Amino acid sequence: MTAAIMTTKILLLPGLLCDARLWRDVIPLLPAEALVADLTLDESMEAMADRALAAAEQAWGQGARFAVAGLSMGGYVAFSLWRAAPERITHLALFDTSARPDTAEATGKRRGLMQLAEVGQFKGVTPRLLPQLLHPDHLSGPLAEDVMAMADRVGQDAFFRQQRAIMERPDSRPDLPIIDVPVLVAVGEADVLTPPELAEEMALSIPGAELVRFPGCGHLPSMEAPALVAGAMERWLRR
Repeated sequence: MTAAIMTTKILLLPGLLCDARLWRDVIPLLPAEALVADLTLDESMEAMADRALAAAEQAWGQGARFAVAGLSMGGYVAFSLWRAAPERITHLALFDTSARPDTAEATGKRRGLMQLAEVGQFKGVTPRLLPQLLHPDHLSGPLAEDVMAMADRVGQDAFFRQQRAIMERPDSRPDLPIIDVPVLVAVGEADVLTPPELAEEMALSIPGAELVRFPGCGHLPSMEAPALVAGAMERWLRR
């Protein structure tokens, strides 16, 4: 492990209804200093990116350069960070996400969930929703409990803000060919929310991008297979 790798800084971006627990088991395995951004306070990807950049500057200094890794909604924020401050980003990792804007069908489902929450039926992530997030092998036990507890901590108000931001996110596909830093595109092989074909689309459009699939994982590989995720990230940081 080289000194250059050891001094790397990584800004980690969580997904919808996720907090620092999403990256907890990966961080100790990374050859770098990691910071997890708070993406619960804003209603647009641009505002989330601005807040994450401000947190990085507070932690590492004005003008600091760092790697960025985002999962799901965090990937959408990573694209906004790239558009806002590409000169600050040394590496970019996109986990279980998409460069596409929200579809009309997806937006309709989001609005339906928000309407249920408005009448007092916000339940975060329930056992019924877990199959959309986790591999079938992980649907019971401590990991499933951690996913549900994480959503409860993020809570209803942040859920509304995050859903509005997701519905209004821009199409990031035009940005893909101009990304000129080392890029890791990674996805759980059993991800049903952002399936592997969306990862393949991004990897094919980004010059030099590496595509990694994680076996036995759904939408949350950083929780389901942290050692595999950390290994992929270490190789990415060495590029």
